[in-house]
Amino acid sequence: MWHKNKYLWLLFLPCLLYYLVFRYAPMFGLVITFKNYNLFKGIWASDWVGFKYYRMFLENPDFLLLMKNTFVLGVCNLAFGFPAPILLALLLNEVKVVVFKRFVQTVSYLPHFISNVIVASMVIMFLSPTGGTINRMIEALGFEPINFMMHPELFRGIYVLSEIWQHIGWETIIYLAALTAVDPQLYEAASMDGAGRMRKLWHVTLPGISFAIVITLILNIGSVLEIGFEKVFLLQNPAIYETADIISTYVYRIGIVQGNFSYGASIDLFMGIISLIFICSANYISRRVSETSLW
Repeated sequence: MWHKNKYLWLLFLPCLLYYLVFRYAPMFGLVITFKNYNLFKGIWASDWVGFKYYRMFLENPDFLLLMKNTFVLGVCNLAFGFPAPILLALLLNEVKVVVFKRFVQTVSYLPHFISNVIVASMVIMFLSPTGGTINRMIEALGFEPINFMMHPELFRGIYVLSEIWQHIGWETIIYLAALTAVDPQLYEAASMDGAGRMRKLWHVTLPGISFAIVITLILNIGSVLEIGFEKVFLLQNPAIYETADIISTYVYRIGIVQGNFSYGASIDLFMGIISLIFICSANYISRRVSETSLW
């Protein structure tokens, strides 16, 4: 088997090494979540404290607020961000002008390659109360400018819209690839039966890519609480901590800024376990309902 697929194994080798070195090997360091880790003593010489840091996090007065902010932001991102690339893929699939289709694909892909630092800067600049593009349009309509980044209730909408704009094109690739596997004869048969465009979409296109949709949904549910740290950190400020302070930004302040590495690692491991429960539950429900699952 090795000789028959040796070139495929060689192509897979860099990916395997990446996960071994940067994903699995660091797991040995999780022991610091049960120790009072001291940088000078090292991992093994540090004092054992058991579940001290897990209790600290659960008893923290900000625990419920952090969990709520993280969960609500993750659910909003899933509810609006997950269907967006599917909708774009379906719309592009209906476009018959190849040049226009490729233009839209290219334009939608490009934001994915912009760093979060640049994206956050663009968002802040566009929403600036003094000279921002959005506020200029508001003033042109005769209204007072709005300081968007100082209103806690607006943060989630701003974050979700920026995420959709940045990643919609890249995530569309998955569904466009799945659409190429739909048998054209099914569309011909549907046309002969008198089905219109919407009927074909509902009875042929969507069932044809349902496997990709379900698998992607399961993975996204598993990462609901794993909100990207960079963009939230760059967009937030103390005035909007009420909705913008999430677990990853709290871990940064506690673990990196204050140097409490054991506490920060404990919170990360705790959230990882919850994410594992989410993805296993979503996978189980999917297998029971649609017979499509990751395993």
